[in-house]
Amino acid sequence: MTSFTARCAGQAAGPFLAMLAALAWCLPAHADIVPVSAAQCADMKARHVITPANPVPCARLASVSFDYTDFDGVTRNGSVVVLDAVAPQVESLFGELLLRSVPIAGASPLEHFDGDDAASMAANNTSAFNGRPMTGGGSWSKHAYGAAIDINPLQNPYVTQAGTARQEVLPPAAAADYLQRAPVKAGMAEDVVSVFYDHGFLIWGGNWKQPIDYQHFEIGSRDFIRKLATLPKPQARAEFERYVARYRSCAHKTGPATPAADDDAPEDTALRDSCAARLRR
Repeated sequence: MTSFTARCAGQAAGPFLAMLAALAWCLPAHADIVPVSAAQCADMKARHVITPANPVPCARLASVSFDYTDFDGVTRNGSVVVLDAVAPQVESLFGELLLRSVPIAGASPLEHFDGDDAASMAANNTSAFNGRPMTGGGSWSKHAYGAAIDINPLQNPYVTQAGTARQEVLPPAAAADYLQRAPVKAGMAEDVVSVFYDHGFLIWGGNWKQPIDYQHFEIGSRDFIRKLATLPKPQARAEFERYVARYRSCAHKTGPATPAADDDAPEDTALRDSCAARLRR
């Protein structure tokens, strides 16, 4: 089987939108999107990952499997569970992380950790769906909608009361090496903010003031997420694709006064962040 890197080696050059179109056909052959099966749903219920009260049922969830490069440079396979409307973009997102050789420590659904977010973080596990309340709050987490992804929690900790005597770092092991965010080290979220934005995850918890959640990306407001979860899947996917397209059109403008994207050119992070703030819903 031809590897993702070999198939896509020539696709990263040239205008950004052309690159994205090319990625559509060169995603790894063993990446896959499948609806959450009855058996997986039963396991999720048994392991406290989802309950009948969850705002999104198993019928609206999809399992996305993908290849990733671990911190030793070995290609492995992982999976996350997400809202079906965002699954194609999530598949493409992880394909781009593989293309860029962004290291991921591991990626397993939360039933592997009995729905225990702290255990998942301690294992440095990249994950998405978990039918739980917000940390420190009573509302549903956006993870309970399958509309948020946490990446490399060790390299990207969750920090409360930052800079005070009451500061707490989760996972605790991250405190020694990853509270200082510059220079950016392998696996840090700062290196992939643009990738997440380009696939519709327009909110990064690393920009928050209290708490700071470096590992966390989500697609938008609770109202927008509820809309996607309420629409039939084809309509929801189309709505999310329009959302992604509007951001890309803003962040990667080309024209007489704006040269086509160049891989060697510095990223316009100000434009990226401005477009994300203006267009997220």
